[in-house]
Amino acid sequence: MEWKGAQMEALQFTHGMLSCCEWTGVPLRVLLEEAGVKPEGKWILAEGADGSHMSRSIPIEKALDDTLVVYAQNGEMLRPEQGYPLRLLNPGWEGNTSIKWLRRIEVGDKPWYQREETSKYTDLMADGRARKFTFVQETNSVITSPCPEKPIIKSGLIEIEGLAWTGRGKIKQVDISFDGGISWVPAKLKGLVLDKALTRFSLVTKWDGQPWLLQSRAVDETGYVQPTLRQLREARGTNSIYHKNSIHTWKIEANGEVKNVQIS
Repeated sequence: MEWKGAQMEALQFTHGMLSCCEWTGVPLRVLLEEAGVKPEGKWILAEGADGSHMSRSIPIEKALDDTLVVYAQNGEMLRPEQGYPLRLLNPGWEGNTSIKWLRRIEVGDKPWYQREETSKYTDLMADGRARKFTFVQETNSVITSPCPEKPIIKSGLIEIEGLAWTGRGKIKQVDISFDGGISWVPAKLKGLVLDKALTRFSLVTKWDGQPWLLQSRAVDETGYVQPTLRQLREARGTNSIYHKNSIHTWKIEANGEVKNVQIS
């Protein structure tokens, strides 16, 4: 969302469709090898048992790599709303490829071009073409405190906290800007830094009541740097509603309130 302008006045709305869990399951490659996939098999189709028959085409390379058929989440059996009894899990990829209520898997020599990979989850470019099969979650980050739901109560020492993630491996570093990206200060990565998982970061600083344009910028272990909004728009235009991973800006007002704004 928000490719054309700031619309949401809450962290839950700008970055809320996000989660990180401990999953238990069987590598899909074990099942495919047992079934005897032929060399001409280049794609799989994963189909859900929900009313819409949610389905996605997935390259065989991913299916034979780290894709799981999952039966447990955070140490307990999958709950109905999370896909019981089985769901697919594609680590590091956009969540809609991890099909819930998995009912069947088909192998073919080309993608099936389902609704969620044609009219949905594609990115309309400025030249009229559309980016398709944009699976990997590009490096992203967001400051979770302060945010619109967590304003600054008073001046003095505060801890800026946030989350960073990447579908290409591990987060290497996160920097914080108080002036809208003119200057940057390194943040501290907290806790475990795991592959394709949320990474916490923080920075203790002093707020003196002056307005801030607060940003975070993540870098992953491949060297990919989270882009500015201008860089992302120059590359992809403003027609998409998916795959936005540009640097996000919170405007801290003099009274400590936090607003969602967009700057270059």
